[in-house]
Amino acid sequence: MRRKTEWFMLAFIIIVALTASIAALPALAQTITLRGASQFDDNHSFNQIMLKLEEETKKCYVKPVNFVLHRTGELGQEKDYFGYMSQGLSVDYAVVAPSHMATFSKMATLLDMPFLLRDVDHWEKVLSDGKAFKALYDDVLAKADIIILNNGGGGIRNIVGKNPVQNMGELRNLSVRIMGAPIQTRMFQAITAAPTVIAYNEVYNAIQTGVIKAGENEATGWSQMKWYEVAPHISKTMHSITIRPLGFSAKTFRKLPQDLQQCLVNSAVIAGSHGRKWERAADDRILAEMQKEGKIHIHEFKERAKLLELAAPVKEAFAKEVGAEEVLRAINAIK
Repeated sequence: MRRKTEWFMLAFIIIVALTASIAALPALAQTITLRGASQFDDNHSFNQIMLKLEEETKKCYVKPVNFVLHRTGELGQEKDYFGYMSQGLSVDYAVVAPSHMATFSKMATLLDMPFLLRDVDHWEKVLSDGKAFKALYDDVLAKADIIILNNGGGGIRNIVGKNPVQNMGELRNLSVRIMGAPIQTRMFQAITAAPTVIAYNEVYNAIQTGVIKAGENEATGWSQMKWYEVAPHISKTMHSITIRPLGFSAKTFRKLPQDLQQCLVNSAVIAGSHGRKWERAADDRILAEMQKEGKIHIHEFKERAKLLELAAPVKEAFAKEVGAEEVLRAINAIK
C-alpha cells in the first residue's frame, strides 16, 4: 500500500512538472497570426503584393508566423480596412488607395494628384527610392498610426473617348468625366478640358447618350466597365500613374518581435516591386490584346510637354494647401 502511494505521488509530481513547463514556454514560441484584407481575388495587383509579402516574410522569419488574407470584400471595403488598421482591430495589413488615407492625412491626397509623376521612368525611380514620400508617410503614421511599408501600382490613366484626342486643340473644351476630388476638377480645367463629375457606373450611358465625350481611367478599369464599346479611342495623356500604398497597423507592428518587424520591412520592398511589375504588365497586356482584337484604337498625345507645363502651377498650389511642399520638391528632384 505504501509503495502504491509512493508511485501515485511520483506520477502526480511528474504531471505537475510537465504542466508547469508547458505553461512556462515563452509566448513567442506560439504561432503569430497576421490578418490582411482585400476587396479582390488573387487576380488583382493588391492581392499580388500581399501574397508576395507573405511569401518573402516566411522565407526570412524562421519562427512560426501565419498570414490570413481575407479576400473579395469579406471584411468590407478599403476605407474600412484603413480604419481597422488604425485601431489595431481585425486587419493588420492591406493595400489601399491614397484617397482612403485622406480622412486622417490631407497630405495623402497628393498621391492621387494628376501629373504628380512625369512618366513611367520617373514613377519607378520615385517609388523604388521611397525617400521622397517620407514626410507624407510620417504624417500618416502620426495621425492614423499606420505604417506605409512600401508601394505597388503602375496602372496608367489615359483619356478614353468617342474620338481621338491627340493635341491641345482636340483636348480644349472636351467634356470628360472625372472623379469627384476637387484637385481633379482643377487639374483638368488647367489643361483646358471641360471636366464633369459623374458616378462611375453611369459613365457608359453618359458617353453613349452624348452627355460627355470621354472618361479617364486605367486599362483594368475601362476594360471591366466596357467603356470601349462606346469610347474606343485611348489617347495617351498619361496624366496619372497609380500608387498603391501597402499599410500595416502600427499598433500590431509594435507588438511583434524585432526580427519579424525587420523581415516585414525587408519583404515589403520585394512585394512592392513585384506588385508594380505585375500591374504594369497587366496594364500593357490589356492594351495590346484589345488593340489586336480591334476593340480599341491607341493614340499618342503629341503635346504632352504642354500638359506638364500647364499642370505645374496647380501641383504647386495644391501641395502647399495640404502641407506637402517638401514631398513635391523631393519628387520633382528625382530625375
